[in-house]
Amino acid sequence: MSMRKSLIVAAFLLFVLKLDARQDQHVSRPKLVVGIVVDQMRWDYLYRYYDRYSEDGFKRMMNEGYSCQNAFINYLPSFTAPGHSCIYTGSVPSIHGIVANDWMDNKTGKGIYCTEDKTVTAVAGSYKAGQMSPRNMLTSTITDELRLATNMRSKVYGISIKDRGAILPAGHLANGAFWFDDSTGNFMSSSYYGNNLPDWMTKFNNKRWADSFLNSTWVTLYDKSSYVQSLPDNNTFEGPIKGENKVTFPHSVAAAQTNYNRLRYLPAANTMLVKAAKACIHGTQLGQGSETDFLCISFSSTDYVGHTFTPNSVEAEDMFLRLDEEIASLLKYLDRHVGAGNYTIFLTADHGAAHNAEYMQSIKLPAGNRAEGDAFTSLNKWLKEKTGKDSLVRDLSNYQVYLNDRSIDKYKMDREAVKHLTTEWFEQQDGVAYIIDLEHMSNSTAPANICKMAMNGYNRLRSGCLQVILQPGWYSGYGPTGTTHGTWNPYDTHIPLLWYGWGIRQGENFKKVNMTDIAATLAAMLHIQMPNGCIGKPIKELMKK
Repeated sequence: MSMRKSLIVAAFLLFVLKLDARQDQHVSRPKLVVGIVVDQMRWDYLYRYYDRYSEDGFKRMMNEGYSCQNAFINYLPSFTAPGHSCIYTGSVPSIHGIVANDWMDNKTGKGIYCTEDKTVTAVAGSYKAGQMSPRNMLTSTITDELRLATNMRSKVYGISIKDRGAILPAGHLANGAFWFDDSTGNFMSSSYYGNNLPDWMTKFNNKRWADSFLNSTWVTLYDKSSYVQSLPDNNTFEGPIKGENKVTFPHSVAAAQTNYNRLRYLPAANTMLVKAAKACIHGTQLGQGSETDFLCISFSSTDYVGHTFTPNSVEAEDMFLRLDEEIASLLKYLDRHVGAGNYTIFLTADHGAAHNAEYMQSIKLPAGNRAEGDAFTSLNKWLKEKTGKDSLVRDLSNYQVYLNDRSIDKYKMDREAVKHLTTEWFEQQDGVAYIIDLEHMSNSTAPANICKMAMNGYNRLRSGCLQVILQPGWYSGYGPTGTTHGTWNPYDTHIPLLWYGWGIRQGENFKKVNMTDIAATLAAMLHIQMPNGCIGKPIKELMKK
């Protein structure tokens, strides 16, 4: 063969080899992404209990992964459903439409629950608890975009004790979403995802974990005297779990049970959730295919305990020490079944929580609490005295005022005048800092960052027309014990944001990032399109180059 022919053959073979190599190349992605949301986890819980955490749970993610130390919610109100939606859509309530856990539909005047869907039916659970789907969410999620990017070959599942904690993160295109049914003690679903539970979940339910956990007694993980980060176990700021008549350890709820609802208040619910997550990973072979899969996990019991016992309780401290063990268990399971370095995991919260108002007052810090129901009654009474007309306000919820437009039209009243009177009443009330007219925000005297949060939370079809901004330390709670959330303040909006595993470098940063940046960051890491309502930006510092 001549030299020229040899060169031509060699060049052709080199071209074929390069072509084959290109055909073998794939987009670099992890085998599995796991999203963890811890309901009502304040950012400072990472450090409040740091010395008591094991090396394998929160500390493993903090010290071997990447921590965004200054992550914030950038909308109002700071509640569970908007939080889960924002994390996975990269959007805000103004766009994704999940403005609260419940809201008033401004067209029909009817109350709406965030995931309610009367067109679907229960699967393996009670009728009402099964009429749920993600249809009220108006945008796609990062999980939806992963399914679209892989032509539906990626698998996506959501699991939580709360329905909204499973449904909203998993998105519109999920293979399944499962939540706890109080009437049966099982995980259930709805016909939105299929007419039957998958076999692996049926087998899990048949083990009847709820029965064994509900019959157990919650005692502290360590000697109670070692809980120095908490108030004394017996104090006047805490409320009892339903079925109990005391607020102190040990907690036993089985004797008074009428259903399985009380399990939500125990660390055992987190244990059962992790067992269900492991069953899902094994049963669906997550992380074992050629495409990236996604598992959304939301821990709800932290929220139930926070609302009942306050952030300063022994119960809250013990709940997080036990959750640390569950996180460690899950990470080790992922190491074994997916492979260390083959999965990416992030951990964040949907919101934080305030300190109990009466506790704050007892230590001479300004705070207060007023129930929205009481304020609603007083406001309508005052408006009647001023105008002679009944029921001019239809609802007061989510720190927002919904005017009764039908009554205003019926009485041929000036709507702006009614808003002005309503604002006047609020400005006379203790604990109120500002009233923002959500329909004319440019007139507000509130600081610009608070106005922007209110703007991000306003959806004209689902929100009230006035936003109530309370003084720091104030909230609208249900009574003198426990606590709640929903405000703009850092204790409600400063959230943990930890990243670990594939594609994540070790380190931390202190620049401000928003909850909306989480989905944008995942989209960049996975090389897929952002959700269709995403306004966030990728946090490029945390990615390996």
